[in-house]
Amino acid sequence: MRKSENRTVNEAEGIEALLGRGPQQAGSLLPTLFLCRHGETALNASGRLRGLSDPHLDAAGRRQAEALATTLAPTRPMAIRASPLRRTVQTAEAIAAACELTVQVCDGLIDRDYGPQNGRPAHEVTTTWGSVDHAPGVEPWGSVLARAQSALAKATSQTMSGGVVLVSHDAVNSALLASLDPGRWPEPRAVPQPTGCINILQRDDGTWTVVIAGLKPPLPDERTEVP
Repeated sequence: MRKSENRTVNEAEGIEALLGRGPQQAGSLLPTLFLCRHGETALNASGRLRGLSDPHLDAAGRRQAEALATTLAPTRPMAIRASPLRRTVQTAEAIAAACELTVQVCDGLIDRDYGPQNGRPAHEVTTTWGSVDHAPGVEPWGSVLARAQSALAKATSQTMSGGVVLVSHDAVNSALLASLDPGRWPEPRAVPQPTGCINILQRDDGTWTVVIAGLKPPLPDERTEVP
């Protein structure tokens, strides 16, 4: 694997580099994947495990989806895929509307199944079992990663004439990114994935490299003109 070129969420040039550029404008003709996390929901705001629970985006989440749409539209992606859960579909639909595309649902991108822990406060689960990973009924990380890898391969199996957008969840994105750059993230929970963030991956000779991780676009009222 090539050395990662990750950038932190605090680097202003990350947004400037992303805005207004498609894969053909990024100084490289490498196939590009925009891996996004959905916008905020009431369960996110209250610190509860989401999993297969299916809440709508809240007001903050809708603004985050709008920010993703505004940021990604100039990149002119060729396809948008999303987890079947409402929060990801709503986020993807905002992006798709800005990009004049239709959302394709991908079951492999669905959130980690927390079983009986779905909807419970994360801190309560951690207090009881030591970690969410050790709680009964929680889907193993290996299963989450296998689904994520399959979804990535399926979404990018055809010739990419433009970028591809995947809208998924914290656990799915984290599992995938940690597997691509274990030196930076020794385990999935170390990967920064705030709601409404973008990760940029590029593929060179069959190998995906994480270029930017956990980048949060400015919200509509925070956006400034990029020269």
